[in-house]
Amino acid sequence: MTSSTGSKSTGSHAAGSKAAQLRQAAEDAFAEEIAALRTADDRPRPPNWQMSPQAVVTYLMGGRLDSGLDITPKYIGDRRLMEVAVATLATDRALLLLGVPGTAKSWVSEHLAAAICGTSRLIVQGTAGTSEEAIRYGWNYALLLAKGPSREAVVGSPIMRAMNEGRIARVEELTRIPSETQDSFITILSEKTLPIPELNEEVPAQKGFNLIATANNRDRGVNELSSALKRRFNTVVLPPPATIEAEIAIVESRVASLGRAFEIPAEPPGADQIRRVVTIFRELREGVTVDGKSKVKQPSGTLSTAEAISVVGSGLALAAHFGDGRLSAADLVSGISGAVVKDPVQDAIVWREYLETVVKERDGWKDFYKAARASA
Repeated sequence: MTSSTGSKSTGSHAAGSKAAQLRQAAEDAFAEEIAALRTADDRPRPPNWQMSPQAVVTYLMGGRLDSGLDITPKYIGDRRLMEVAVATLATDRALLLLGVPGTAKSWVSEHLAAAICGTSRLIVQGTAGTSEEAIRYGWNYALLLAKGPSREAVVGSPIMRAMNEGRIARVEELTRIPSETQDSFITILSEKTLPIPELNEEVPAQKGFNLIATANNRDRGVNELSSALKRRFNTVVLPPPATIEAEIAIVESRVASLGRAFEIPAEPPGADQIRRVVTIFRELREGVTVDGKSKVKQPSGTLSTAEAISVVGSGLALAAHFGDGRLSAADLVSGISGAVVKDPVQDAIVWREYLETVVKERDGWKDFYKAARASA
């Protein structure tokens, strides 16, 4: 009886809608857009690409197809940066997306892979413990002991799978990987082969294979890339949003999608509340008020757009579950102060001074100032 119940439960989950997943991969979440772009695309495609470079940029930047379908923008910023990134992947150079935390490096990497080859799942997460096997291959030790070295016993890494299938592989946080392990990429990127010396064989990369890596500007010097490895990458620096309006648009879009994904029963945040969060983050990040009239001290944190999205999302959850369903200044304050005050001594001073010299004097911000002072 128990066995039968368990089997039915498993089948039910397996047949469940992908919409029930907490987070869908880009190729699943935007499957309709990708399919429509592929159908409408009549331009030349590089080998093994599922759409042309122009269509990939449209997928990233947004637009309207002749069918009337609106392609939602995945990246709000300089179109030329996306064109350079896509053009790089159509050559023999790998792509390195570089930038401070929260500048959408991983987000862009995921969507590039999804649009170009249909999967963003061939990924290696770089850490201090990433081994050479995670980049090249490992072994099924049961088969290795039973039959000795053979292709059957080889457990391919995501990089090896991408080479075999002519797809895009992704490497997150490249500079977190130890220097001696990073060198494993040199042969892969220069020779486009992956040697398996135990078998006296090699895995040649199929057409369409390439690599997208991300790295954090703040990590420079952690595991600096060698000159040989740097030459194999074309680097595209993703900057913070150039204007406050662009940053507001990013936060608004991402918060809306998070609200739908988590089914938060709250009203969409008003533009004024999002503008407040973005204004605070930009002023503290840049060390000057938006009107350029006053300098402010900068905290130790990065105060990225990603953190602004998190603050607004957390505020919405507070409003929905512990408030009246409308995002208020009080719902935002705890998240903002938590993002700003990373160092409990120095950052706390910066935050208090900002409240007294900027927020207190700003028209229409009295509710925020009172809520911030009450929680201090």
